[in-house]
Amino acid sequence: MRKLVIDSASEACSVAVLDAGVVVDFRHELIGRGHAERLVPLIAELADGGRAEEIFVGCGPGSFAGVRIGVAAARALALGWQVPAHGFSTLALVAAGAADAIAAADGALVVMEGGHGQWFVQRFAADLSPIGDVRSLLPDAAVAEADALVIGNRAEAFVALRGAGEALAMLPDARAFVALPIGARFADPSPTYGRAPDAKPMVAV
Repeated sequence: MRKLVIDSASEACSVAVLDAGVVVDFRHELIGRGHAERLVPLIAELADGGRAEEIFVGCGPGSFAGVRIGVAAARALALGWQVPAHGFSTLALVAAGAADAIAAADGALVVMEGGHGQWFVQRFAADLSPIGDVRSLLPDAAVAEADALVIGNRAEAFVALRGAGEALAMLPDARAFVALPIGARFADPSPTYGRAPDAKPMVAV
């Protein structure tokens, strides 16, 4: 079954079309900002305009705006094409991109930018199953984690601060979906922010 995979939860804008577990076409760009303007045109550049029988989207945690944009695009395309949309953990996708290294190290810690000086951290076992929930921690608290292998866009900063370990710099890449465990997928794609939103509702006085 043909699948369209989307992740825009980081500084990368990443999309891929898979058929029978094989990557047919992909686009992966480091854009920093501007996901709202770039994501849909990037999908349109894919073979057959990215048309697929299923859509999978990274639901975070990550950039608040990037997560919302990715989920909204997936839902809109699913509605227009009349196909199902599913979600997956962006941190699990990062882990999937380093599947061989994680297996060799018997597990790893994924560390990604969380905003406001915090990092998103989550441990993964050798088989890429998550160990515990995602946490949003200040760097000094995050480096209490003892995993030797650290993966993500803050891996190098983490290892430098802790003073030990191996860092593997990596961003979410839609092509890594082929290694993503079934358990990392879920039926209803909704944003997973990982921490409280920046804007808070006004309290009536």
